[in-house]
This record gives sequence, structure tokens and C-alpha cells, in this order.
Amino acid sequence: MSLNKNYGKVILASAGPGDPELVTLKTVRWLQQADVVLTDRLVSKEILETHVRKDAIVVYVGKQCRRGISTPQPSINEMLVSYAEKYTTVVRLKGGDTSIFSNVLDELQTLVQHHIPYEIVPGVTAALGAAAYAGIPLTARGLSVGIRLLTYYKSDIVSEDVWKELAQTDDTLVFYMSGETLATVVEKLTAYQIDASKKLAVIEQATTPLQQVHTSSLYQYKEQLSAQIFRSPSLVIIGKVVSLHEQFAWLPNISSTEHYFEPLTGKVSQLEESSTPKRHVSRA
Repeated sequence: MSLNKNYGKVILASAGPGDPELVTLKTVRWLQQADVVLTDRLVSKEILETHVRKDAIVVYVGKQCRRGISTPQPSINEMLVSYAEKYTTVVRLKGGDTSIFSNVLDELQTLVQHHIPYEIVPGVTAALGAAAYAGIPLTARGLSVGIRLLTYYKSDIVSEDVWKELAQTDDTLVFYMSGETLATVVEKLTAYQIDASKKLAVIEQATTPLQQVHTSSLYQYKEQLSAQIFRSPSLVIIGKVVSLHEQFAWLPNISSTEHYFEPLTGKVSQLEESSTPKRHVSRA
């Protein structure tokens, strides 16, 4: 690697959890300047169609947990370097907030290794968006003392000691990427005698026009929700605050089986390049 190379700048930007109006002004500004946009699957099409320059290159680098159809992270890392060699501004656009469960560490390490200038633009993460659109204040006074952002997409990432502690905490628990493992989450927490006054909510396609919220007692999950197949992305909230949904829900459930974010069913990482893209400007 040559330290004398002139690289463009990489912007690690957040798109928010679904509603295109939740994207930040700063992300919009960078999208309007970008020569190349590497976008996740969980990014509203409206954001790309409205805010990305018409002559920019858009590269789809989607990931889909447990589905086997994803752009490998090493390939994304290589693209960041390759495009930064050729173009002035590269935006790596991530759903939700760029720092929450998004493999940002791999990309930061790649950028630092190659001495590529970068910026991180925060955004609305799925936990905050889903809770707000479900009418569930995550730290409501008297019901929760904090929030824990967790994931349980495979069985070896949470130990038994951790499950025991999670069952006893007064924090609100928010599980990302855990819709398909929810039965085990409930089994673990009830085995360690989680307070029966705590409930769970599963929020499908949060903040989108297709949002649906499902609530249940943890101890009646098997009878009430275990047969449900949740659409991706689904976020799980567990705690006493879930009881507030019934009182403060302001967005009605939509009876639909449609997907707001298209599932990955074919080839990803397709390059859409205009005939006259803006080239990288060399800097001294």
C-alpha cells in the first residue's frame, strides 16, 4: 500500500430505520454530493431516488441475516478502497444508525489501514424509530431505568449468565435481528423467571407504511405469537414499557403481507453506472 495515493473521502452515513423523512439533513447533503453510493438493503428507495445525484453510481451491497444471500463484508471493504481511489466522494449508506450492528468496525479499520479520509454521520437507529412509532417510550419513568441494545441471531453469542442477568434487570431490552430466534429468547428469559408484568412487542418494518406491532405476555408467547412469521426487518422490545403501546399507539397496524424492503432473492452488488460519472479529482 502506497502512502502517496490520493484518496477521495468516504462518508459512513445513516439512512434511518425506514421512513425516508427520518434521514438527517447531513446525510442528504452528502448524498447530493456523492459520486458513488454503496447502499444497504434496509434503505428506503425514496431516499435513493430523491436525494442521490442522477449521475452518481449506486452499488447495492445488501445483507440479509440467515438467508445466505449477502454481499460479503470483505467485498464491501474492497469496494470502499477501490472507489475512493477513483472518486472524490464515496457514501457508504447504512440503514438505521451507522454505528449500531452495522459492521462499521470492519470498514473503519479498512479506511484507517489505507489512510483514507472519512466521516461518520449518525442517524435514527431502529430501536428509537420503532419505539416512537409504536408509542413505547423506552425509558418511561417508573417502568425502566435504561435501555440495552442486543442481538441474538445465533445461539452462541449470549451466555447463560447473561440471560440470567437480563431476566432480572429493570432495563428495557431491545433485540435487533432476532425475529427468527425469538422463541429461544422468550424461553431463556422465562426460564430465569423474568417478571410477569414485562411484555414483549415485535415491530415489523418499523416506521414504514407497512408497520405492524404485535404484543404478548412472555409467559403466553407460545399461545399468542409463536405461530407468527415476522417480516424482515423485525425488532423486539421487552420490558414493562411495552404495556404503554395500547394507550399511546398513534399509528394503526396495516393488514398487509407486503415487504417495504425487498428481500434479497438474486444477485447483489450490481453496479449501476452512468455513462459520464464524475471522476476522482486528484489532490496534492
